[in-house]
Amino acid sequence: MNILCGSAGWTDKTLIACKRFYPTDCRSAEARLRFYASQFPLVEVDSSYYGMPSASNSALWAERTPGDFTFDIKAFRLLTAHQTVREALPKDIAMAIPETGKKNLYYRDIPAEVLDELWRRYREALEPLRHAGKLGAVLFQFAPWLTCGPEGNAHVEECANRMQGYTVAVEFRNSSWLNDKQASSTLELLRQYRLVHVIMDAPGGVTNRAHTVWEVTNPDLAFVRLHGRNADTWSAAGGAAASARFDYDYSDDELTELSEPIRDISSRVVKTHVIFNNCREDQGQRNARTLMDILGKFNQRHPEC
Repeated sequence: MNILCGSAGWTDKTLIACKRFYPTDCRSAEARLRFYASQFPLVEVDSSYYGMPSASNSALWAERTPGDFTFDIKAFRLLTAHQTVREALPKDIAMAIPETGKKNLYYRDIPAEVLDELWRRYREALEPLRHAGKLGAVLFQFAPWLTCGPEGNAHVEECANRMQGYTVAVEFRNSSWLNDKQASSTLELLRQYRLVHVIMDAPGGVTNRAHTVWEVTNPDLAFVRLHGRNADTWSAAGGAAASARFDYDYSDDELTELSEPIRDISSRVVKTHVIFNNCREDQGQRNARTLMDILGKFNQRHPEC
């Protein structure tokens, strides 16, 4: 079966604190990753969104996981047009950026030569995983205020050009990208640059999200991210923790329903990645196991699939 399931991260504080996923003797970073990789074939690294990843960590992750294990890596927040505090940057990079008098930096604030170096270091940090054959997709989860239009399109194109040679997945948060008027042109833009369209499951009835569109834009990979369906916490402000915002436990019926379009989309590509981002306690891991079981039982009944 070409569908890999996993969760967004393996070190969330609430996951460790709930004491339901990791054995009692899994107390170190190494032990937790080794155990996680014994349970799932795929994980999404979310720490690389909050701070620049490092080649040393990538090498350790490659060393501590089986040969067929896959890491999807979230792109650093500054590269995805999110606000970024200066302290999140490497010290020498931060010192090379002129003072703006503002708390947050944005992509447009960074001098061109500094951006070149930041991109170079980002790609360099991924190399141990790529060399080991364990790098899946680099996920660009663009800021909610990045809208469809000349400026937004130009930024997506720049990211694609900067990451040539890598499998790049794109998740939009602004509804303008995949609404009825712009969905076709957005998907065509992704196909032009062989970018992977991220299909998102998220609460219905909220306006600050992109539409769910079950389409493929790269024949090598389909990418599905499941954020839960908690409308009450989706719009949480003030830097709410991801574990609170995406607090949702999918029912077996919901996962069975989702398995149908996932199977359909997987028939159009070489591989499909399914990431559970409902990261409160062990919800994502339990739901991923259930979906794997549902998909496995279907394959047993339909071996020709």
